[in-house]
Amino acid sequence: MDESAVDGLVTLQERTVNLVNQLSMPLVEVALVMQKHLNQLMATLQEHLDSTGQRVAQDVSSPWPLEVDAAESSSNFALEKVMDIVDQQRMDILDTLIRVTLVEINASVIDAILALRAWEHLVRSQLALASGPGQLFSPLNIPEDW
Repeated sequence: MDESAVDGLVTLQERTVNLVNQLSMPLVEVALVMQKHLNQLMATLQEHLDSTGQRVAQDVSSPWPLEVDAAESSSNFALEKVMDIVDQQRMDILDTLIRVTLVEINASVIDAILALRAWEHLVRSQLALASGPGQLFSPLNIPEDW
């Protein structure tokens, strides 16, 4: 990866961290936005792979494994109720920031996927520990060194 690509991904990371913190975005909203982008990018990548017969590494093609005990994460939530509560405007702001930044930095599909896989892993790790619907709406906890 060349230096401009690294600088671009750092820009994406900084902007996303700043916005998520500024808006105190709930875990579930960040998760939904990240998943939307990953689904779109993976569809684009899969089209390319299908047409060329190429393959990509597992860390690109699949979510990264979690280090959470499955017994800890056995909660069920009413998805419709959760979807009624999310703040669509706040999600649209994050969605736009990610989309515009990816275009601005001219990120490759694989670089964009890997950048978002890190966010997906962070979000999924916290979602797996949620024991009630209220925790889904707690602000995403971003580590200091993130």
